[in-house]
Amino acid sequence: MIPNILSIAGSDPSGGAGIQADIKAISANGGYAMSVLTALTAQNTRGVRAVSLCDTDLIAAQIAALRDDIRIDAIKIGMLGDAAIIECVAGGIDGLDCPVVLDPVMVAKGGDRLLEEAAVSALRTLLPRADLITPNLPEAADLLGCDEAETLEQMREQAHALLALGPRAVLMKGGHLKGDQSPDMLVTRHDELRFDAPRIATRNTHGTGCTLSSALATGLGMGLPLPEATRRAKAYLSGALAAADRLSVGSGHGPVHHFHAYHEDDQ
Repeated sequence: MIPNILSIAGSDPSGGAGIQADIKAISANGGYAMSVLTALTAQNTRGVRAVSLCDTDLIAAQIAALRDDIRIDAIKIGMLGDAAIIECVAGGIDGLDCPVVLDPVMVAKGGDRLLEEAAVSALRTLLPRADLITPNLPEAADLLGCDEAETLEQMREQAHALLALGPRAVLMKGGHLKGDQSPDMLVTRHDELRFDAPRIATRNTHGTGCTLSSALATGLGMGLPLPEATRRAKAYLSGALAAADRLSVGSGHGPVHHFHAYHEDDQ
């Protein structure tokens, strides 16, 4: 059965991140994508120009409309914007029996902040609702109120510190570390697994976090065990990054090639 995957996130009109990237990644990985918008942005590959957060009543109505009619097999949560939206989403998904992947989107690729600093504490209250959180190193540091990890051991320590805040698992993304490898570390209360991949030389990395977390949610919605869903999602993202330069989208940080597997003749 094709799983129904719900993305709760903001919109990126350039198509590289946010809801648009989520829909592409979910579809490319075999899921049926649904979406609840939390914010509208004006952005392109060079940066964010404006952000308008959606009214919480409308967000709640979107979630309720889906719950009333459609089976939800997994949820991916991305950009939430402020504390009121965080509380709204937490209430909206309460009682749903499906995996929840939380990508704690705080800052866009170009450095523009997408979560109010005052809302970070509210985001921490959502962590116990998540089966998996997928922070990069700056996001992990924001959540913990500490310096950004610079080594694998510091990554590991921060993953365990985040685990203590309530999620069932933490995938620490090590793309900000220096070196030829891009290591990710999956930590649960019972296990630690490391996923390495060669660092791919491309500036087209817009939306990598959205893409990975959506692919992961799709795997979990299919019933895959967390380690296998993580392995598949990371392999999918590596392929999308490797093919990213086949696209010509903008003059800044362009998107990854979400449908690279379906465009092999373009190589």
